[in-house]
Amino acid sequence: MRAVAFPIQANPQVLATGGAEKKLRIFDLTRGGSSSTGSTPPLPSSATSENGVASYEIGAGVHGGTIKSIVWNQDYNVVTTAAEDRKIRWWDLRSRDPIVEYGVDGTIGSCELNSLATRPNDAGILTVAAGKSVYLFDGVQPGRLLKKVDYDYDVASAAVNSESARLVTGSANDTWARVYDLNTDEELGMFCYLGCCLFLLTWS
Repeated sequence: MRAVAFPIQANPQVLATGGAEKKLRIFDLTRGGSSSTGSTPPLPSSATSENGVASYEIGAGVHGGTIKSIVWNQDYNVVTTAAEDRKIRWWDLRSRDPIVEYGVDGTIGSCELNSLATRPNDAGILTVAAGKSVYLFDGVQPGRLLKKVDYDYDVASAAVNSESARLVTGSANDTWARVYDLNTDEELGMFCYLGCCLFLLTWS
């Protein structure tokens, strides 16, 4: 198993998993399926049981590679997956079909929903690092690309803070974390971890 994710709620009743078997599965942690909360998608009658836990598969045969990341949207009926086939997919759990899919230019390093706890019901920004690019998607509308930023290095991970308008990237080839202005793409500084020390370089 490569990816595990809970819905964004205080007491989640379901769990999503995925991995090298290329299967996105939803598990009912209540074991029955009928006692799920109103905001959590209920399991269909066709759900199977594994080790006493009810589950069902979403989009059988669609993923063309290992599922590397799973993200629940604010709408609990929508789940996003990132796979080694270089596709980001948004899934409707009710129909079990993809709503939309988006192909990226390189191997996916990370796929995270960056939202602010200080903003109630913040839908956030889905941030994807792939190849030498970072993709920023609308957290509400599946597949809507807000921005793509290209770099001259392989991006292994990325995260945004929309309140401070900062984008941070990490590379698999060095120990630097680079900080950019989210609006202008200007590089503002670099953090480097060496052992137990943190060094910061900023540009004036």
